[in-house]
Amino acid sequence: QVQLVESGGGLVQAGGSLRLSCIASGRTVSSAAMGWFRQAPGKEREFVAHIRSTGDSTYYSDSVKGRFTISRDNAKNTVYLQMNSLKPEDTAAYYCAANFLPLIGSAYRSAGRYSYWGQGTQVTVSL
Repeated sequence: QVQLVESGGGLVQAGGSLRLSCIASGRTVSSAAMGWFRQAPGKEREFVAHIRSTGDSTYYSDSVKGRFTISRDNAKNTVYLQMNSLKPEDTAAYYCAANFLPLIGSAYRSAGRYSYWGQGTQVTVSL
C-alpha cells in the first residue's frame, strides 16, 4: 500500500506561485509514474501533469504547459508541482496519484490508470 499526502496549497493572487508537494509512505514510489490532477467544484477531475519513474519525461495539459513544472526526488519519495503565473481558472483541489503499471501512449492522462491517490490540497487563485 502507498499513502500519498499533498501539501502546499493555499490562497494566492493571480500571477503568483505555489509549490505543491506529494510525499509517499508505505512503499517507495521510485518505480511509479506519478501524476497530478485537479478538480474544481462541479467539474470532472482533470489531468494536469505526469512524470515517469525515472523523471526523464514529463507531460502537461495544454492549460498549464509553460506555467507548471512537475519534478520528483526519489530519494525523498516526493513529487512536486511548481505552479507559476497562476490564474483564477487554476482554482481547484489538486491531487497526486501513483501508478506502478505500464502506461501506453497517452494513458497517463486518465485518472483511472492510477491506483493510489492523496486526499488533495486546495489551491485558490484570486483576481
